[in-house]
Amino acid sequence: MNCPSCGRALTTQTAGPITVDVCAGGCGGIWFDHFELAKVDEKSESAGEALLDVSRDPSLSIDLTCSRACPKCGEDFAMLRHFTSIARKVTIDECPNCGGVFLDAGELAGIRSEYENDEERHRAAAAYFSDLFDGDLAAARAQSEAELAKAKRFARAFRFICPSNYLKGKQDWGTF
Repeated sequence: MNCPSCGRALTTQTAGPITVDVCAGGCGGIWFDHFELAKVDEKSESAGEALLDVSRDPSLSIDLTCSRACPKCGEDFAMLRHFTSIARKVTIDECPNCGGVFLDAGELAGIRSEYENDEERHRAAAAYFSDLFDGDLAAARAQSEAELAKAKRFARAFRFICPSNYLKGKQDWGTF
């Protein structure tokens, strides 16, 4: 496999329970197969410390704006660039086909410094989405409640205008 950033051959490196592909001596990028990044993305996961200092060539300049092809799936699959969390500190490249993730040099350290653990990450995401949507949801609920009250008023008026022929015990038909 070749590095999607600088084109050099990726070498394997074991870090705790996972084996990743690194661009040692090149740009210093790391390729994680699907779900491997989650095993080293927190400070408490000691396996990730081994991946923080991948040797790199300081003379290489990498264009972070160009699109990259997935090193596993080939040229047919351009990787998607997105933020790793709502903190928007680190942008990663992810393959839509295989789910692999490519991190440029230093991005793993940035991801590990964002949140202490998954619980903190989920709390931050919940607070962010609450800020985004709670006002709109409350307005929609108030509008729905107002429409319900209007429908109930209409039903009461309709019952007054069109009284029922049913008087309990006075029908000569049915089982009443």
